[in-house]
Amino acid sequence: MGLTGLQIFKLLPKTNCKECGVATCMAFAMALANSKASLDQCPYVSDEAKEQLDAAAAPPIKKVTLGAGDFVRTMGDETELFRHDKKFFNETVIAIMVDDTEDVAAKAESFDKKVYERVGLTFYTDALAIINASGDAGKFKAAVEAAMGKTNRVLVLCSEDADAMAAAVEAAADRKPLICSATAANFDKMVELAVSKGCPLSVKGANLEEAVELATKAAAAGAKEVVIDSGSRQVSQTVADLTQLRRQALKRTKGFGFPAMAVVTAEDPMDQVVEAVSYMSNYAGLIALKADDDALLLPLMAWRQNLYTDPQKPIAVEPGLKEIGDVTPDSPVYTTTNFSLTYYIVEGEVEASKVPSYILSVDTDGISVLTGFAAGKFTGDTIAAAIKETGLEEKVNHKNIVIPGGVAVISGKLEDASGWKAMVGPREASGIPKFVRENFAK
Repeated sequence: MGLTGLQIFKLLPKTNCKECGVATCMAFAMALANSKASLDQCPYVSDEAKEQLDAAAAPPIKKVTLGAGDFVRTMGDETELFRHDKKFFNETVIAIMVDDTEDVAAKAESFDKKVYERVGLTFYTDALAIINASGDAGKFKAAVEAAMGKTNRVLVLCSEDADAMAAAVEAAADRKPLICSATAANFDKMVELAVSKGCPLSVKGANLEEAVELATKAAAAGAKEVVIDSGSRQVSQTVADLTQLRRQALKRTKGFGFPAMAVVTAEDPMDQVVEAVSYMSNYAGLIALKADDDALLLPLMAWRQNLYTDPQKPIAVEPGLKEIGDVTPDSPVYTTTNFSLTYYIVEGEVEASKVPSYILSVDTDGISVLTGFAAGKFTGDTIAAAIKETGLEEKVNHKNIVIPGGVAVISGKLEDASGWKAMVGPREASGIPKFVRENFAK
């Protein structure tokens, strides 16, 4: 909500009827300002006031949806300049560029297989940006059709030739591709195409000022989803433009409330990733780059993951019983928390021990062993409850469970609460292989 509590209060009926569930209209206004109440709770607010409040509550950057069906990506709808103030919401869309003079079908097939796992999360490359490098409308359309046959990811169609774009969009409109780009030279045709096909449109200016002007005109002409490309291909200027766009959008300066995109121009693949990180860290809603090597894309996606996580919420794995290797009823059982960093370190060491084992991951809201212990979330009682909930007793023919050495103090309580014998393991996960050799080696 962009209004203060006092500003909201002036728009409310001031009846203090309590039907909203709050004692006074002022208290309700303060709750609205802090996003702790919904305007729908007030049965007497006027339509005029509701319209003003809804407008104030709308995110300062418009939402743009790319793609259709099972694979959709969202740009914009952001509210923050600094991640630590709240969080960033819609991850930067990563688009891999391919020329229509290349083997687009093979490239798209390879692109579609780029799926990565990291700390329990799955990363996908989001979009394939098809460039009309040939300058031929027929080849461009054929390349788009070839890509559509190989991947369901988002398509970004890149041509400033309105006729070539029209042919490609005719084939791909159902996939809701991003039309890229409308410029001063082709503006009317590109906007008409985007409006008639219901596709998002990127506008590119000679500079930021012209791009903002074109975006405003496109929106006024009926283009519902607009993305701004400032036109800069210099890193420092592009970063400055992206930052200026976000700052002015959050101030609700007219013409700036659109998500932004940036194009990576470096030649060296490693430099491309560095350039992409610069744009991603400075509010680019979409970046397009050529580099498509797994060794380069995974770190880029890891950077994105860290940028878009909630800084107030640790990354957690799903709690429960995990099987490491070909477990049997004789397999050892370890327990730890569901803090992803802790869990995957323990999992790695257990796997390295080469003894198939179970790991009981206890739900501590994603906090570590010692923090979980201090917070009362990793205790004898919570571990005992997890043993019961996961049906662990039905999986193994023993009642021995290895607990982290740092919380040896809970062993007695765990044994009383569960009837299991607590084996105090090493303080650090790195000691697990040695612990296994000493206790479980046959």
